[in-house]
Amino acid sequence: MQPGMMTKASKRITQNTNTGVWKYRWLIIIMTAALAVLVFVCLSVGKYSITPVQALHIVFGKITGAEPIWSPMEENVVMGLRLPRVIAAIVVGAALSVSGAAFQGIFKNPLVSPDFLGVSSGACVGAAIAILFSLGAVYMQLFAFAGGLLAVLLTVSIPALLRNSSNIMLVLSGIIVGGVMMSILGFLKYIADPETQLASIIYWQLGSFSYIRPDSLLVILPVIIIPAVLLMGISWWIDVMSLGEREAKTLGVNVGLMRGFAMLFATLLTAGAVCIAGTIGWVGLVIPHFARMMVGPGNTRLIPASLLLGGIFMLVVDTVTRTAGPTEMPVSILTGIIGAPFYAWLLYKQRMRLT
Repeated sequence: MQPGMMTKASKRITQNTNTGVWKYRWLIIIMTAALAVLVFVCLSVGKYSITPVQALHIVFGKITGAEPIWSPMEENVVMGLRLPRVIAAIVVGAALSVSGAAFQGIFKNPLVSPDFLGVSSGACVGAAIAILFSLGAVYMQLFAFAGGLLAVLLTVSIPALLRNSSNIMLVLSGIIVGGVMMSILGFLKYIADPETQLASIIYWQLGSFSYIRPDSLLVILPVIIIPAVLLMGISWWIDVMSLGEREAKTLGVNVGLMRGFAMLFATLLTAGAVCIAGTIGWVGLVIPHFARMMVGPGNTRLIPASLLLGGIFMLVVDTVTRTAGPTEMPVSILTGIIGAPFYAWLLYKQRMRLT
């Protein structure tokens, strides 16, 4: 190839790269702005109507200590009821989406999610055990994490024992482990006190933001924020591992250690989300695929995009479920209505790669 042609090709590659970088940056800026606007819109929506401007005044007024120009009722609705719920919805949506994107990258399988690996049901079983023993929020977090980690280890172990690492085997293993965990959860519900413990366990199973408390939310937030930041920090290594174990080792990656860290962080995210709002299905599967359509398969871009898109999605879903009808609907119902058809379409698209 002549030097002039090589120069033109290099310029074209550089231009395409720069265009992709700027497109990604603008997309992140737009999603961040959309999330900020949605926060104040959702703070104003509900049985007690408040304008977005009034919600903005209340939030920033409390932060800056300004003289109140709003009623105590409006302040209580915004700061005491809706703001913790809005924060919880964003955090849970972001946690489940980042966890799903990480699991899909680790296992090089677009059909993997915290739900289908059994992580969500395992975490729910752990939280239910903590409820049965009347333990606090910290112990509930620990039990949920232990249950989620046990579930994902079992799911990964079954294909290894059968010496079959195909995509369909991993999905089937997750279904098996999830079924076992749900059976254990059913037994725990059977022996639970119907007056107190049973209602709490059912709450975790259905998924809802109805009973969010600011104190318990503050306890769990670090367990979600830190793993999310760490996953973004090792996202490049997840990309390297997706090339294949041999290629990753050639580039100096300790595959076992890095995969273990990524699984640990992703499981922590799922367990934290379960502790806040219970089991909410499909988010960890659906949102990473929508984000992948926008920013491509690279995890360095996919994980931050999934974080923002997951927060937006869950915030909208929660607002719809609490305002669409006379009574509040569990969040998992609407996410299932959205997620199940999408999963069927995804299976159709991936049908030639499942064997």
